[in-house]
Amino acid sequence: MKVAIPKERRAYEARVATTPDAIKRMKPLGLTFLVEAGAGTTAAITDQAFIDAGAEIVSDNAALLAQADIVLKVARPLTAAEGTDELAAMKPGTVLISQLDPYRNREQVADYAKRNIVAVAMELVPRITRAQSMDVLSSQANLAGYKAVIDAAEQFGRAFPMMMTAAGTVAPAKVMVMGAGVAGLQAIATARRLGAVVSATDVRMAAKEQVESLGANFVFVDDEEVRQAETSGGYAKEMSDAYKAKQAALIAETIKKMDVVICTALIPGRPAPRLVSDAMVASMKPGSIVIDLAVENGGNCEGAELGKIVVKHGVKIVGYANVPSRLAVDASSLYARNLAEYLKLIVQKDGTLKLDREDEIVKGSLLTQDGQIVHAAFAPAPAAAQ
Repeated sequence: MKVAIPKERRAYEARVATTPDAIKRMKPLGLTFLVEAGAGTTAAITDQAFIDAGAEIVSDNAALLAQADIVLKVARPLTAAEGTDELAAMKPGTVLISQLDPYRNREQVADYAKRNIVAVAMELVPRITRAQSMDVLSSQANLAGYKAVIDAAEQFGRAFPMMMTAAGTVAPAKVMVMGAGVAGLQAIATARRLGAVVSATDVRMAAKEQVESLGANFVFVDDEEVRQAETSGGYAKEMSDAYKAKQAALIAETIKKMDVVICTALIPGRPAPRLVSDAMVASMKPGSIVIDLAVENGGNCEGAELGKIVVKHGVKIVGYANVPSRLAVDASSLYARNLAEYLKLIVQKDGTLKLDREDEIVKGSLLTQDGQIVHAAFAPAPAAAQ
């Protein structure tokens, strides 16, 4: 089977879907790898490096996709409405494995089925022990949490650690991390390593122990609702308006004392919860920083703009797009390993492909097959009986 790795063409995307190291790891699968010329350039991977790993370089994108049995991508394909129809060259039955963002692009899910593309959304891989090596959300969020703190330190006009000098003492920066998922926990750890005093908040009671184990103070409203605020998949649930009001009041009081706020809260299939209001931003000290990692889903901070740094009330609100891509070398390496592990699951020893929908991982991540939408969350509702 031929596996194609096209060059990513979406704005802000510098990653590549596989690496020479990952190709070497997948050699036992008996796959043939075709890589578009220049696909790895923005991730510091040369065409020659792919050739040395055993891949073939193809200069034409359409020719690459036309002969592929499997297409590996980082971001969902472009549509005709966006200027280039990246699905047009794929033959029926092609297996597309990528981060497809299906909740925000349901029409494209229907298009995969219409074109008989077998679409696998890697961000839907269930968060179970057996699938940890395939968890792209975790691998990329880890880097995003780290980079958020580095970006904050770059934008902040002061030092992070306490410094005692002959000229006086520099107080440590106070950092608040909102959301203690993978990105949030990495942000806490990184801010602590830089010497900041860190606080964190999350609606999940289970996060308290994790936050405190990293040396941060946990800020939350403790009531019965928060004890049921985590789904079976480990994600945060949408909270009631009453809880949101109580939590907002506590955060509003805490945020006044902070120098840096890092927002990481996301809810699968829903817009990002609004955690930091304009009034909260106004209460912060001039020169403070807000890093909004949820800006692509609407943002946790009011006033955040995708791909921009805006200044409101003397506070910088940083809305960098696609933060994992800002660490394209490491992000590509981790993502490629995630995909390699998924391929090991679905490629048989005889080199054939088997997408077993009885397998929990396949069932959770497979969107379309045989011209139908097969994922329960996206399949059309059955017609009402007459």
